[in-house]
Amino acid sequence: MTSGQHTIIAPVSDLAAAKAVYTKLLGVEPSSDEAYYVGYDVAGQHFGLNPNGHQQGMTGPVGYWTVEDIAGTVKSLVESGAEVVQDVTEVGPGRRIASLKDADGNVFGVLQDS
Repeated sequence: MTSGQHTIIAPVSDLAAAKAVYTKLLGVEPSSDEAYYVGYDVAGQHFGLNPNGHQQGMTGPVGYWTVEDIAGTVKSLVESGAEVVQDVTEVGPGRRIASLKDADGNVFGVLQDS
C-alpha cells in the first residue's frame, strides 16, 4: 500500500522566518522557493514549509506516505475509520496529496506522484 514516508510538511505563519531557520538547520538552500511553498530535499527526505497550512487545517507537521493509487487509498482508509481532513488535491505537476486523521485525531497524509 505504501513505499514509505518521504515527505514532511509543516504549516508556518511567517514563511521568511521559517525559511531562515530551516535553511540553517538543514545546511542546504531550498529546492523549491515560492511564495506559497518552500521545500528542501535532504538525505532522501523532502521537507516543506506551507504558509497556508494553518488555513488548510494543519495543526502541526504532517508526514506523507507515498502511495500508488491515492484515490483508492483514501477510500480504503475512510472505510477503515479514518476521516478526511483535506481531500485529494493536486499541488504540483503530477503530484497529488490528501490528509486524513485517525480515531485519535492524529493527522497523516498520503501522496502520489504520477
